[in-house]
Amino acid sequence: MNSYEIVRQIGEGAFGKAFLVRDKHGGGDGRCVVKHINLAKMSAREREASRKEVMLLSKMKHPNIVAFFRSFQEKNSLYIVMEYCDGGDLMKRINMQRGVPFTEEQVLDWFVQICLGLKHIHDRKILHRDIKTQNIFLTSGGMKAKLGDFGIARMLNNTMELARTCVGTPYYLSPEICESRPYNNKTCVHEFEGSSLRQLVGKICRGRYNPVSSCYSYDLRLLLTQLFKVSPRDRPSVSSVLKRPFLEKRISRHLEPQVRSSHTESLNKQSCPTRPGAAHTPGNMEHTT
Repeated sequence: MNSYEIVRQIGEGAFGKAFLVRDKHGGGDGRCVVKHINLAKMSAREREASRKEVMLLSKMKHPNIVAFFRSFQEKNSLYIVMEYCDGGDLMKRINMQRGVPFTEEQVLDWFVQICLGLKHIHDRKILHRDIKTQNIFLTSGGMKAKLGDFGIARMLNNTMELARTCVGTPYYLSPEICESRPYNNKTCVHEFEGSSLRQLVGKICRGRYNPVSSCYSYDLRLLLTQLFKVSPRDRPSVSSVLKRPFLEKRISRHLEPQVRSSHTESLNKQSCPTRPGAAHTPGNMEHTT
C-alpha cells in the first residue's frame, strides 16, 4: 500500500474496507479505489471466493463496467485496485431527486448502458447476482453508468448450468430465487415493496408492483411489464432488449467505434428472442442478474 495515499474510507463490509486513494505514481489526479480484504478472518472457501473475484474482475474490460486496475497481497490482506467513479452510486442519485421522476431520456441512457455492461458479462458466462442501484456507479457528471461490485458474482462452467445459491438483496430477488428454484440470470428491480420480508417475497412471487407512471412512453412501460414477468421464460434476453428500436438507436452514444463493432458482431450472433417454453442459457442471458 506504500504506493497509495489514503484520502478517506468510502465503504465497509464483513471482511474489509474500501478506500478512496491517490496513486502517488499515477497520472492525472491519480484517484482510484482500493478494496482491502482481511484474509485472516476468512475460511479457506471464502479466501478462494475472493481470489475468484479478482479473476473475474480482470476479465471485465468494458466502458460500462467499473475498471479493474490491479491486485496484490501483503501478509494476510488482499488489495484490489479499481476505478473511482466520482458521481457516486445510482441510489445516491435517486435520493437526490426527492421523489421527482427522472426524464425518460435520462432513464433510457442509463438503462442502455447497464444493459451493455450486463451483456458483456453474460457473453462471458458470468452472473453478477446482486444488481441494484447501489452497485451501479456514475461518472462524467452522472452521464456514464457503470456496473460494479462483483463480490458475489458466479462464473458458470457451461452454458446449461444453473445457479442454485440464494444470494442478493431482498428487494431485487426474482420469484424463482424466492421459491428456491434454480435460476440463471434474473432478479427484479425495486418496484416491489413490503413491510416485512414475507410480504415482500409474496409480492415478488405474484408479480405485484406499483404501476409505472404514465409520464413514460408506451415502449418503456411495455418493456417493464415484460421484465417483471413472474416466469423467467417469459422475460426477454438482454440481447433482444438491446435490439428494440427505441433502445438500439442509443447504443452509438455510449460505445466507441471499435467497441461498438465488437458489440454489433456479438449481438448478431445471438439467437432471436427465446420463445416461451424454450430453455434459457447464459448465451441468451436475461435482463438483470
